[in-house]
Amino acid sequence: MFQQHYLFWLAGVILLVVAGMSWRDKANPRRLTTGLFWALYGAIFFIGDGAENLLGARNLHILTGVLVVITALIAGLGGVKLGSYHQRSQQQRDESAARLRNRLFLPALAIPVVTVAGVVAFNNLPGLQNAVFGAGNHATLVTLFSMMVGCLTGWLIALKMTRDTPAQSVQEARRLLDAIGWAFILPQLLATLGLLFTSAGVGTAIAHLTETYLAVNNRFVAVASYAIGMALLTMVMGNAFAAFPIVTAGIGIPVLVLQHHGNPAVMAAIGMFSGYCGTLMTPMAANYNIVPAALLELPDRNAVIKAQVPTGVLLLIVNIFLLWYLMFL
Repeated sequence: MFQQHYLFWLAGVILLVVAGMSWRDKANPRRLTTGLFWALYGAIFFIGDGAENLLGARNLHILTGVLVVITALIAGLGGVKLGSYHQRSQQQRDESAARLRNRLFLPALAIPVVTVAGVVAFNNLPGLQNAVFGAGNHATLVTLFSMMVGCLTGWLIALKMTRDTPAQSVQEARRLLDAIGWAFILPQLLATLGLLFTSAGVGTAIAHLTETYLAVNNRFVAVASYAIGMALLTMVMGNAFAAFPIVTAGIGIPVLVLQHHGNPAVMAAIGMFSGYCGTLMTPMAANYNIVPAALLELPDRNAVIKAQVPTGVLLLIVNIFLLWYLMFL
């Protein structure tokens, strides 16, 4: 039966191959630390059920934490640098682009198409899900497995179209990983950060600070505090979904809903939208702001953020007035 940790092992293998290529890249001034960064990150994907049985849950968590801290130190000290990736010349790339034209989008489009087709097939063909995954509810695994098949399909299409080698595709993966750098692991770190903030009682602390130092008896001040708080905490955490329960527990429910009797549905909808304004203005939202800059090979890695700041600020101001008007109708 296919199991979820097989996907983790595949990710770990790719990262370890990338690490090996980095160590062999003499053009990279920090090839040892760059390779070590990706090797440690790849090793984390191999730490699973087998390691837990061998080391115990507590020791496993400690080991994972140590690896994460070491990768953070490597990244923080500038240990991840660009190297040489055996790319084609600019003329060769231009000729390839002219030959392929819009067909270049086919590998990328294959990923969502195959993913959706796989999910539909597993949910509608009797016995298929049990045949692949065994008995039980495997909703998440169905999606991840279908996406893996989609990625592999897109990769094979790309190899066929470009007439390049699998090794070069891994070199291109390494180039993108090195260009994105530490931001590549932010989604996992931010998901953990959200859990830590909730467990640490940050929402309660925000409620205390807001009620103590702000005139939340005034509706407009309370609304502005909630919307701006959503944007600011999203900028810190990089994810509006992680910020939402914290700010809503601290300001939204006790102040806007219980104290001012506002509409909770309006609060939730516009509150999330206010968080998205913060997403536009932070490097912590790496998937949206740092990764596109790396993919487009922009000289300024913050170029996307700088272009979005005016929109984010304007939308936040509009959200404050919308929330103030609509919530108390």
